[in-house]
Amino acid sequence: MPSDNFIDKAFSAMSDVVMKVIPTDQKSKDAFKYYRSGMAAQVDGNYAKALGNYTEALALEEDPFDKSYILYNMGLIFANNGDHEKALDYYHQSLELNPNLVQALYNTGVILHYKGEQAEEAAELDEAERFFDLAADFWKRAIKIAPNNYSEVQNWLKTTGRVGVG
Repeated sequence: MPSDNFIDKAFSAMSDVVMKVIPTDQKSKDAFKYYRSGMAAQVDGNYAKALGNYTEALALEEDPFDKSYILYNMGLIFANNGDHEKALDYYHQSLELNPNLVQALYNTGVILHYKGEQAEEAAELDEAERFFDLAADFWKRAIKIAPNNYSEVQNWLKTTGRVGVG
């Protein structure tokens, strides 16, 4: 089902114009087309199609910054499907290429915090603290980049005494 979202439609129209106007090679144009198709499929919930398009885009894309967003979006799909280990792998790959990708930092923290909660429920308190500390490290990096975001995380860091840790 195509997206009825005005912003998605506007982005698609603008990106078509930009790709025609900005001088770039065919390989880059193809990578962007696959990326855009992947985003559209992801919005529509067709994750298999999205991953296929992202894989094609990744194979063609040469710019590390652009690759970081492809990898990040692949991580989102795996996170949404509950495959947290694969999501973490893709988030880490995206952060290797773009250490300031705040969304990947934040989402990595979310998964690590969740793993901490699971360990806590299993009475594995040392393991829980390890995951919570790791989550805090990623969240602090995200907050350093975007200090006006993530107020819930900032409150959690304060209430757990992790503001100055790391």
